[in-house]
Amino acid sequence: MTTVEILDRAKKTKAALSSFSSVEKNKALLAMADALIEEQEKILEANARDVAAARGTVSDVMIDRLQLSSARIEGMASGIRDVARLPDPVGRILSSETRPNGLLIEKVSVPLGVVAIIYESRPNVTSDAAALCLKSGNVCVLRGGKEAYASSHAIVDAMRKGLRAVGFPETAVNILDDTSREGANALMKARGYVDMLIPRGGAGLIRACVENATVPCIETGTGICHIYVDKSADIEKALAILVNAKTSRPSVCNAAEVCLVHKDIAEKFLPLLKKALCEDRAAEGKTPVELRLDARALSVIDGTPAGERDFDTEFLDYILAVGIVDSVEKAAEHILNHSTGHSEAIVAEDEAAQSVFVSLVDSAAVYVNASTRFTDGGEFGLGCEMGISTQKLHARGPMGLAEMTSYQYRITGNGQIR
Repeated sequence: MTTVEILDRAKKTKAALSSFSSVEKNKALLAMADALIEEQEKILEANARDVAAARGTVSDVMIDRLQLSSARIEGMASGIRDVARLPDPVGRILSSETRPNGLLIEKVSVPLGVVAIIYESRPNVTSDAAALCLKSGNVCVLRGGKEAYASSHAIVDAMRKGLRAVGFPETAVNILDDTSREGANALMKARGYVDMLIPRGGAGLIRACVENATVPCIETGTGICHIYVDKSADIEKALAILVNAKTSRPSVCNAAEVCLVHKDIAEKFLPLLKKALCEDRAAEGKTPVELRLDARALSVIDGTPAGERDFDTEFLDYILAVGIVDSVEKAAEHILNHSTGHSEAIVAEDEAAQSVFVSLVDSAAVYVNASTRFTDGGEFGLGCEMGISTQKLHARGPMGLAEMTSYQYRITGNGQIR
């Protein structure tokens, strides 16, 4: 089907979805989760084709982002079941007031309508987006990247099988066949069809959507995440947090890309950081992290001199920019100048330093003594997420069910006129 035909079908499904109860939506979600498990062999076969085509053209960490396994498919199904267990976000009375003239004014949560999601590489986004949209009463239109074409379509086929099994309209979940730039542009400009566009991918994709979309667009994803190690930090705690934030999965947006170290602890901490991220990992047969050091850090340890853009780059790889700062205020200033507003962390035992950092750093998620890798819908108790919003309007941080709704004022009177 053409993109216009799919969008027209999605628009016609929007009204039908509002008639389904929470019980019916949950039944549909559980059927989708079951179908993913039942169809996992087909999904893995499709994914194997995508991975084979991608090898040699993208990095190993991006292959990891693309690759599925039985465990990851089980995780996708679990994510859908988690969403089914969450309260329905639709129909909540957000506020209620009776005016002096007797008018009852209620602010009620309602679905957004047709939600389009443009994403790259990660086929698990397919099931996360579909589950969140369905539970919140929205029709989803998915546009995956060409590198995950077969995987994403196989996942949608499985979920639609589940929807048909329980009598739910399969057109609640749609996926475009067109993965070209023109196909993405069609979604960006689909006024009258798309109520909200959510890009989920690299900086280039997000920038293209924000700059070119004529439909409402949520800015998500790009994560130049910082970890600041204060002079009061517990060194073992700081090392554990940095190893986790940088190496547990470097291809995701909540991985650390920059480490800032207070000058008073730098000579003690930086050699230990190099040992943990470089020497120990190499000895264990793991990929060592390349440290890109500013001039002050280079005077303490050996490494690659930081380039002009290294503190403004989302590496999505085993690379960490490292710098030395004079104070917590200078760390916050650096973050303000270089961050994308995603996630930042301070490692400090001094409560005053913690307080200064939290008050000065203006990002969607700010951590004290914890890894930035927790910025995730599942970890925040949201079931799964549509993406991480780095803007401040409508949604900020992990976008769960509540962020997939708008609201409507409902006014009840008894013949009042103005």
